Amino acid sequence: MMRRLTTALLGFTLTVMVLLAHGADVLDRIAAIVNGQIILQSDCEDAIWYDAFVAKRPLDRIDSADRKAALDRLIDQELLREQMRTPGSAQPAEEEVENQIKEIRKQYEPKSDAEWKALLAAHRLTEEELRARVTLQLELTRLVDIHLRPAANISSKNIESYYRQELLPQLRQSGAKEVPLAEVSPKIKELLTQQKIDELLIAWLRDLRTGSKIQTQLFSSADESMQR
Repeated sequence: MMRRLTTALLGFTLTVMVLLAHGADVLDRIAAIVNGQIILQSDCEDAIWYDAFVAKRPLDRIDSADRKAALDRLIDQELLREQMRTPGSAQPAEEEVENQIKEIRKQYEPKSDAEWKALLAAHRLTEEELRARVTLQLELTRLVDIHLRPAANISSKNIESYYRQELLPQLRQSGAKEVPLAEVSPKIKELLTQQKIDELLIAWLRDLRTGSKIQTQLFSSADESMQR
């Protein structure tokens, strides 16, 4: 009983802290704490809306699995963000940020700036928030590339194997003209490099999680205790 009460009091205290810190008018709950950094449930919702906006995906079928996936991404993002606080973190060029925003805007083809702002507002975004999210994503992408690309070694044997076992069968099946290995080697190498980086990233994030203090669903436990 005392343990349940303590958990409930912790949940209430954290709620008050969040409300005071953010000046919130409505109750927001803590979804996770990653090495002392708070992730709110509203952060998860905002992430879902942003991802849907970038991918031009409808939001009418969002379920608990989508919210869990969004929280997992935010936890991973926070773990990587901590790595950016160390020396050597590279900032994206302004031109990169602008080009990425243009690519997102191109999907919607707004007829005016007013229509573009309305589209952003419909997805709970402002131009400043969009820029901040795009900048962060580019920062994380560059961090991963700097940290992992040197370890993603792709040999000429790997390239030739992909060419003969993957690319040529695809070309033949589609009826397309075959291309010589030398012509497509750079593209194959980059494709295999990206695949290797993805594998290394999964392992890196697993190690970061192992060495971190991560608490999730704090308020679910508190609410259940208060109801008993």
